[in-house]
Amino acid sequence: MKAALLILCSLFTFSHSWAQEPYPNKPITFILAVEPGSDGDVLARPLMQRVSKIIGQPIMIMNKPGAGSVIGYKEIHTAKPDGYTLGWTSATIITNKLQGVSNLDYKDFTQLGAYATFFPILIASTTSDLKFNNMQEVISYGKANPGKINLATAGIGQSWWVGARTFLTGTNLDMTTIPVTGAGAAVAALVAGGHAELGVSGLASARSLLQGGQVKFLAPISDGRASAPYEKYPTLQELGYNASWESTNAIVGPPNMPKNVVAVLTKAIEQAANDPEFIKFVNDRDARWEYLPPEKIIPSFDKRRTAVREIMQKAGLLKENS
Repeated sequence: MKAALLILCSLFTFSHSWAQEPYPNKPITFILAVEPGSDGDVLARPLMQRVSKIIGQPIMIMNKPGAGSVIGYKEIHTAKPDGYTLGWTSATIITNKLQGVSNLDYKDFTQLGAYATFFPILIASTTSDLKFNNMQEVISYGKANPGKINLATAGIGQSWWVGARTFLTGTNLDMTTIPVTGAGAAVAALVAGGHAELGVSGLASARSLLQGGQVKFLAPISDGRASAPYEKYPTLQELGYNASWESTNAIVGPPNMPKNVVAVLTKAIEQAANDPEFIKFVNDRDARWEYLPPEKIIPSFDKRRTAVREIMQKAGLLKENS
């Protein structure tokens, strides 16, 4: 009898200690819903390497691109909410649901922290017949000559296309838009070739052409200014126009994660994101470093969702009713 009681007590003690074992106690899977080498991939990897060191467990990166990140987002959402499957999101977590390509948006995940923001910029051709040196020239000519400026944009519905529509709406300008297959790099090439006077691109995509003089930097379409050497250019908002669109990169988990697990992860992500070397890495990759704690992410995304919903409704792309 005593031996049996001792065995039962030992089993209880073992199971109790296992249940109370602190998180994390095994490797974590991190899902990137974009291709290897993409902007989101390049920034998320060094961040999660730092998080891995802080929490003392390996973090295995898995790229699951496709369908505008819908495939990866769905896998994150349906994972067990135990903290061992996490993932990345960007502005597509807002636009996908509005376009009806997914039933998920940012409110369907556990927010763990945002760390960097990509944003579109307005560039001008230096080889087209019609040339612009600054925003004042664009505004003056555009208002006097509606429809006469060609504006190259990303494909309809894509993030930098939203940036272009935001620019036109905020400045109340009418331009002939030229959507291109692809995103920032294709737009920058079109503008550099003089086939469009203006274009909306990403800074990383346009940097080599900016440095080569084929295109000119006019303004960031964002909340904050670009990094050096373009920090002298004021944003459209600073110039008095309600025009801003950004793609914030954030870390999320499945819904209903335990509070103690969330606490461990949010603390580690904040520490990793505030590492001076990581901040420099972000800025060197033509993004803007910006740490947002979980409680500030949803209000920030709500603001962006309101703006893009109106744009998609006007363009006939809105597929979400509420």
